[in-house]
Amino acid sequence: MRKSIVLFALILVFSCEKSKMKEETTTSFYVGTYTNGDSKGIYKYELSKEGKIKQIGLVAATRNPSFLAKSKDNKTLFSVDEANEEGTGFVKSFKIENDSLIFRSKSKSGGAHPCFIAVNDKNQILVANYSGGNVGLLEVDTFGELSPLLNVQQHTGKGTTSRQQAPHAHSTWFHPSKKEVISVDLGSNELWFSTIDETKKELIFTDQKTLKMSAGAGPRHLTFHPNTKWIYVLNELNNTISLVKEKEGNYEIAASVSMLPEGYSEDSKGADIHISKDGQFLYASNRGHESIVIYAVNSENGTLKTLGFENVLGKNPRNFSVSPDDKFLVVANQDTNNIISFKRNVSTGMLTFVDEIAAPTPVCVLF
Repeated sequence: MRKSIVLFALILVFSCEKSKMKEETTTSFYVGTYTNGDSKGIYKYELSKEGKIKQIGLVAATRNPSFLAKSKDNKTLFSVDEANEEGTGFVKSFKIENDSLIFRSKSKSGGAHPCFIAVNDKNQILVANYSGGNVGLLEVDTFGELSPLLNVQQHTGKGTTSRQQAPHAHSTWFHPSKKEVISVDLGSNELWFSTIDETKKELIFTDQKTLKMSAGAGPRHLTFHPNTKWIYVLNELNNTISLVKEKEGNYEIAASVSMLPEGYSEDSKGADIHISKDGQFLYASNRGHESIVIYAVNSENGTLKTLGFENVLGKNPRNFSVSPDDKFLVVANQDTNNIISFKRNVSTGMLTFVDEIAAPTPVCVLF
């Protein structure tokens, strides 16, 4: 009997050590998809310390989870349901439990085809509704239950191209160092600036309200430099990155740089953008040129210098993410149903192919 107890204890210790070792050598990430093909919803993968990718499997069957976010305590995952049911899409919350996602709640997003979601440390949630041309505000409690829709901020106006005949909110962001929301509207061709009225639970425009981008630019996503003073806006339609800075209390465009090689004239559209944790290198994806463009960031003024382009080994790199340790860059190629991992040289910023794995219509990578 005593031998059995000792054996059981040894097995338990070994099992715990093995589990701990796995946690230390792999990093998990979630993949959002479109479900109009083979995909059934949200999938989970693992990235090894060498950059190899392994699929864990389907963790939540849900419609069109095209963009994902996590609560700051990593206990809840949020997904858009990119749909249009009587003028609205939806936001869903899931409890993260080992290799499963447990459905918790669902709320209206406030507009059709939600395509982006953000959450802050106050458990406030923003969702950008592309076809609705607006931004929805919600909250989530400590159990991961979403509030009903609290407020909708409608955008107005239009740009100069066929894709800009009405507002199309493409992303919305909590400023990392002040109480401000920046929403990016491809259709109106503007950045929209707001604060959240904590009492009324409403989005209120700031005095500046908007910043107009270059004609036909089509702003889509942005990223903040770690110093929080420089904002890099990815313009989908004219394939540029614009550096936005604040001057005397107002935002303005300080510089813009092309995302494509000089002389390239074929069709291409910008998609996603991320910066390294040290703020030295910036990356953006090109759909058409099928590449990640790599920039060096000038530490004095934030301007960008193009270092090169890395082929994504697939088509339509709609989304990508840099691993938490900053050592790898993982790309979701929507049209070729594959995910690619690249090793990132932290000194030069350049990328080297490591691994490829199949994924059904992948459009979002979330570590």
